Amino acid sequence: MTTIFVPRDSTALAVGADEVAAAVAATARQRGAEVAIVRNGSRGLFWLEPLVEVATADGRIGYGPVAPGDVARLFDADFLHGGVHPLALGRVDNLPWLKAQQRLTCARIGIADPLSIDDYEAHGGLAGLKRALALSREEIVQEVIDSGLRGRGGAAFPTGIKWRTALQAAGGTRYIVCNADEGDSGSFADRLLMESDPFALIEGMAIAALAVGATLGYIYVRSEYPHAIAALAEAIAGARDAGWLGASVLGSGHAFDLEVRKGAGSYVCGEETALLESLEGRRGVVRAKPPLPAISGLFGQPTVINNVVTLATVPIVLARGAAFYRDYGVGRSRGTLTVQLAGNIKHGGLIETAFGLTLRELLTTWGGGTASGRPIRAVQVGGPLGAYIPEHQWDVPLDYERYAELGAVLGHGSVVVHDDSADMARLARFAMQFCAFESCGKCTPCRIGSVRGVELIDDIVAGRDRTTKIALLRELAETMVDGSLCAMGGMTPYPVLSALNHYPQDFGEGVADAGHRT
Repeated sequence: MTTIFVPRDSTALAVGADEVAAAVAATARQRGAEVAIVRNGSRGLFWLEPLVEVATADGRIGYGPVAPGDVARLFDADFLHGGVHPLALGRVDNLPWLKAQQRLTCARIGIADPLSIDDYEAHGGLAGLKRALALSREEIVQEVIDSGLRGRGGAAFPTGIKWRTALQAAGGTRYIVCNADEGDSGSFADRLLMESDPFALIEGMAIAALAVGATLGYIYVRSEYPHAIAALAEAIAGARDAGWLGASVLGSGHAFDLEVRKGAGSYVCGEETALLESLEGRRGVVRAKPPLPAISGLFGQPTVINNVVTLATVPIVLARGAAFYRDYGVGRSRGTLTVQLAGNIKHGGLIETAFGLTLRELLTTWGGGTASGRPIRAVQVGGPLGAYIPEHQWDVPLDYERYAELGAVLGHGSVVVHDDSADMARLARFAMQFCAFESCGKCTPCRIGSVRGVELIDDIVAGRDRTTKIALLRELAETMVDGSLCAMGGMTPYPVLSALNHYPQDFGEGVADAGHRT
């Protein structure tokens, strides 16, 4: 019997993967071929989806992108044995796009059956949790601290320090909360992990629970991710049946269970305290800090909040040791970065590699230039509130501190590409408009500043007292950065100022002379 892999993640489904799987099954029946179809997750090569793989004696041979109408001709070409066909890609593991990566967190995506516990363990899963059970809480926390793992949700706060704060905080009940409200444009790493390797997230949350003494965890998933929610629900049920979750995790006597909660679509609920408000049944509004959630979070109790990529990375840190993970990366940015390459790009998808590569390497080695064939003009890094990076900064290493020096952020790792037809003034205006629409309304700099920002940009573009309005826009940006309660208002000036500084010609004649470049 031949095993055929057809992905089941949202990206592949959007381009017809279910129909391809059905065509493969029907054609195999018609021709008397014995096949087993595994619905794996995507490997992240989105321009090749649906990417169909066939297990052969020489490894898994890929074909893509496959449409239902291609299936009969693939059988004619003997693709069950790796036959030659125009869609044939060769051994998938040897594709340069994959071979150039260093996949640690995403090592199993696209390879293992996402909902098979046996497959998960066969590919290295559960080793981290088993090791954690042999350590004390303090030792688990110290391992995470020593690894240098920082929050991959955007803030880049040291994960182990957050865990230690929750462990040492006063309180009888502790919670683990996974922030899966992945709302940044161009971001999909959380979704891909939940759909393609949900057990990694479950294992990471179980390790976090052991580390701080939590007995209950919540995964807060945006409502726009129905396939991720379904995969998590099935995986959690399987983990309970296997004894990973429940009254005694793997027979250890430590109790821990998980529940999935569906978010209602507010962008600001990606901010951890607004997320907590939503989890508690209230409108998602940002809380003032202090107290920190690690001290007084969900229902007033110590709460660890990390995003999907962070928690899914924890198992490999515990399984391989802190030094193994710390040896990847540069400076204080240790381990690997999950880059989501999107926008006007020829080869978009998920790239995981050590911190320290440059944007230019990313765009050339993996991206292959724009999908339109026009020159790249601007690259927005870090989501809709991230700065636009001009070409003269593309050789700066992708590193949290180096990007902070540029007045930019790595954020969740999304990279959105724009070609030379982009109007940067319109993009800057959109950032302010987006903030005005998504603001929770609690603080004045965000609520009012974003509205005034739209007005000022309109005046600048229209040529109404440009010099004065540019000065006001910069002053407004400073107020929003320093005075906003959370990153919603605090980061909105990043795309605005970067567009104004690096692309002044898009704002009208004389803007370059009226402003200044950083």
